[in-house]
Amino acid sequence: MTTTTPSRGRRRAPTRMERAAGKAAALQRPRVILALLLLLGLTCVMLLDGYLRAEVGGDQRVRDGASASKVPDKVLNGGPILTFRGGKPVTQTIPKKTIVLTFDDGPNPTYTPTVLKILKKYDVPGTFFLVGSMVSRYPSIVKQMVAQGEEVGIHTFTHVDLSYQSDARIKREMEQTQLALAGAAGITTTLFRAPYSSETDAIDNYSYPVYKKLGASGYTSVFVDTDSDDWKQPGVAKIIKWATPSGTSGSSVLFHDAGGVRSQTMKALPKYIEKMKAKGYTFTTVSGAIAKNTSAERTANGTGTGAAAGTGTGTVEAGAQPSAAPSGAPAGTTPGGGQTVGSAVGGGTGGTQNGTRTISIQQGAHREATGMTLYEGKALIYAVMVAEWVVPGLAAGLTVVGVAVMSRFGMMLILARRHYRQRNKRRFSWGPTVTRPVTVIVPAYNEKECIANTLESLAKSTHPIEVIVVDDGSSDGTSEIAREAARSFGMTNVRVIRQENAGKPAALNNGVRSASYDIVVMMDGDTVFEPDTVRQLVQPFADPEVGAVAGNAKVGNRNTIIGAWQHIEYVMGFNLDRRMYDLLRCMPTIPGAIGAFRREAVLQVGGMSEDTLAEDTDITIAMHREGWRVVYQEHARAWTEAPASLKQLWSQRYRWSYGTMQALWKHRKSLTDKGPSGRFGRVGMPLVVIFQIITPVFAPLIDVFTVYSMIFVDFWASLAMWFAVLGIQLLCAAYAFRLDREKYRYLLMMPLQQLAYRQMMYLVLIHSSITALTGGRLRWQKLKRTGEVGTPAGANG
Repeated sequence: MTTTTPSRGRRRAPTRMERAAGKAAALQRPRVILALLLLLGLTCVMLLDGYLRAEVGGDQRVRDGASASKVPDKVLNGGPILTFRGGKPVTQTIPKKTIVLTFDDGPNPTYTPTVLKILKKYDVPGTFFLVGSMVSRYPSIVKQMVAQGEEVGIHTFTHVDLSYQSDARIKREMEQTQLALAGAAGITTTLFRAPYSSETDAIDNYSYPVYKKLGASGYTSVFVDTDSDDWKQPGVAKIIKWATPSGTSGSSVLFHDAGGVRSQTMKALPKYIEKMKAKGYTFTTVSGAIAKNTSAERTANGTGTGAAAGTGTGTVEAGAQPSAAPSGAPAGTTPGGGQTVGSAVGGGTGGTQNGTRTISIQQGAHREATGMTLYEGKALIYAVMVAEWVVPGLAAGLTVVGVAVMSRFGMMLILARRHYRQRNKRRFSWGPTVTRPVTVIVPAYNEKECIANTLESLAKSTHPIEVIVVDDGSSDGTSEIAREAARSFGMTNVRVIRQENAGKPAALNNGVRSASYDIVVMMDGDTVFEPDTVRQLVQPFADPEVGAVAGNAKVGNRNTIIGAWQHIEYVMGFNLDRRMYDLLRCMPTIPGAIGAFRREAVLQVGGMSEDTLAEDTDITIAMHREGWRVVYQEHARAWTEAPASLKQLWSQRYRWSYGTMQALWKHRKSLTDKGPSGRFGRVGMPLVVIFQIITPVFAPLIDVFTVYSMIFVDFWASLAMWFAVLGIQLLCAAYAFRLDREKYRYLLMMPLQQLAYRQMMYLVLIHSSITALTGGRLRWQKLKRTGEVGTPAGANG
């Protein structure tokens, strides 16, 4: 008995197209991720910039007139320096004939440097309560400030009223400001002044718990005795008068070096310093005042002579000024015990002693930032630096893009109207009527669903034609279906040529070589023509200068949302553009769905090239460079099956966009071509690059900025602006629909198209740009067809 061993089933080896498609898909995934990362990075930069400008997370609420029934009287009636020892509040006053100059809301690039120059000129120290967002934006000013010997304190990161904020927000405001200080000047601080605070008697039941929590974390809260009210801009004389304490009492005096126009403050400050010095006052910082009080307390108690400000050196008392970094500060701040206290006179860091940083009594609140705090702080400064350059740059760029887009709309409307009036005049003629037969080439790859409909439409042609169907290695019986359809329609003028799978350009070239006539019409295997399409399409060849004609491609499956969106795009974006380019004599693309060529011209430029994925754009530019004229024939209509799913749409448009970039790069030397053949390089190339690549790449940012403005800036103003732009686009689309005699009902889909479809097209273009910039390659991809576009019975619908 003979036993037969069944052969094991083998997996079918993938075809060359399948291998190429798989390789292309694998190569695109990293680029998609890169595009998403770029978008995420831009979003983060914008949010950071908005946060710095208090547009993101900003809170303009200010509490006023609240009860202070739960605030101890000794706090309300105490001095301007508030600390907490063992949970109990302790206030300190400023020593007699002593001024603590304090400045709020900085740094400011205009006024803070002026204040520093004045303080240096008069050898007077100051205490600056800084807004963290401003510190991160102007770190060099803070670095100069600390190096000059001035003391700094925290004024929150975004200048919010902390009495309205959660514990988490308060902690974040403090920590972020500490990080900003660490990145800018390498220090943190224990001093704090709340925004919108003034004298201690303004503390209420809502703000007191905040001071208490911060005090428990090691912060010293600083208030004022005397307010110059310079923010009111009352005049130099009144600022000086209001900033002058009564009698010989010491005072914590408030000025502003930011937050508005401070020109009067700049004029008043030197006069004020001269006046107070003439009255015998000395100037110090908050830490200097604490040191004076500590020294006086020690002397009174007979515990020794500490270092009073201006008399020598010493150590700041831990009870009066926390020696360790506050718990609200980021980890990595060196406590005061790790520092050496230097001269209290005039400030200055005093350099180093035995490798340890020296800090003066005037800067006793400073703590050296080390470790992760220092690195995180520097990272914050660098991130803000990027945001400060990127966001304004993008805003300026988007302004240019917006102007360009509006200018393009205006130019399209003007030239499209001129084109329509010119081509629809009764007396307009291309020349003698073209009646001789032409060849229609139909490249087909797995078009079993559509090829019969295509041939049926050609059977009704009113112009004499021969039809060449080039089957590019189909595996679904396309050629057999084509032959059977030709027989059933009684078409004796149809030839079916089979070739091994080599791609669409090779199929078209095969058809051109096999053509019997001097004019060849090219169409896709999923496209149907109206009976009069071929006759209309070939009439421009009466002009001997015309080498190619672009027809009017229409979306046949427009009754779905995706189809309707593409219908709007075809009518407005493609056909309106072609009218403009026709008049400018720089048509960039003859659509693959419907185009006609002189066979002589096609052979002259070497046929359809396989160098790019956009062979239609490639050959159009090549014909321009050979001196041929390319025109648009609006009355020659073809109905094509547009992609029916988002995946197919992405694949098609990705190939189009990338192929267009390839074609432009291939013909980049057209920019230097001379004479009529160089017109495309001089006019068409810049227009295509600007309006089809650069502008759409940056256009999504307009929408991002719009959403950003709606959420964080002014919702109604931003919404009104968006509707204004939509109105302009709707006007252009309506005019395009009128020229093409389309029904306006599809324009009802336009707002949704702007929100969804347009964003997808932008992402496709960005994806293509990244692929081009990174040197990626992509092969032609076959889209799945349904064959639902038949004879154009709904040609007007």
